[in-house]
Amino acid sequence: MLIALITLALPALAGDQDFQLFNRTGVDIFALYVAPADSNDWEEDLLDGKQLIAGGDVLVRFAPDTEAAMWDIRVEDSDGNSLEWHDVDLITATQVILEPGGLARIK
Repeated sequence: MLIALITLALPALAGDQDFQLFNRTGVDIFALYVAPADSNDWEEDLLDGKQLIAGGDVLVRFAPDTEAAMWDIRVEDSDGNSLEWHDVDLITATQVILEPGGLARIK
């Protein structure tokens, strides 16, 4: 199991929204993007060249400078194929479990 610490280097104006990300997609994740639900820009890859294997988890240190209640999450595999989850509540979530078919459970 790969456990890594990911830090998004943005000012913490909206407050820390750290969460544990669980990869239950069935594929290894090579890129991770998080953006406000109303945004068209995915920003930078939060994995920064690391890999999150299927079944693994990672702590995402996330302190966005944008105030938003709902966020979209995008992951990519080694071939650049992507999966997206929309309207994930990262304000209350401490755990995000990504599942196939665009389902994300939060705890």
